[in-house]
Amino acid sequence: MIKVIFSNDWHHLPLNKLKETLYSIQTYKSIKMKKLPLLTLIVVFITTASFTLFQTKPWNVPADKAKAANAVKSDAASIAAGKVLWGQHCTSCHGKAGLGDGSKAAQLETTPPDFSKALVQGQSDGALFFKTSEGRDDMPGFKKKIPDQEDIWNLVNYMRTFKK
Repeated sequence: MIKVIFSNDWHHLPLNKLKETLYSIQTYKSIKMKKLPLLTLIVVFITTASFTLFQTKPWNVPADKAKAANAVKSDAASIAAGKVLWGQHCTSCHGKAGLGDGSKAAQLETTPPDFSKALVQGQSDGALFFKTSEGRDDMPGFKKKIPDQEDIWNLVNYMRTFKK
């Protein structure tokens, strides 16, 4: 038990009470110091575990799929078609501007990527096509919902408009 002595009250205590209070404070400090390394270890473990658990796992695309050339020329018509498809299939998770801030994004286990960033824009058209078609985890595959491959290429062309 820790006893608090206010600076103007200590001289009113009998000597044995003063010694008892000082001993209590020293014991408290001793216990506190013994628990400090354990507490530090727990904090380091939790911090490390949280970074490991919430780290985005790499999404590897087969080399032949990543090298696939875009079959649709990126022109106004293709981008307009891609924009319509984006509004129908992608906005709820990826957001209207591709920032990963759609209305359903917070409910997902994996945070949708920001399409304006180099992480996405640095990928090949073939990689974006593959990921859109096949999906993974929270990201559904769209090869059945969007069976025309030309439409998925239109989506890829639209994704490129988010580049900053």
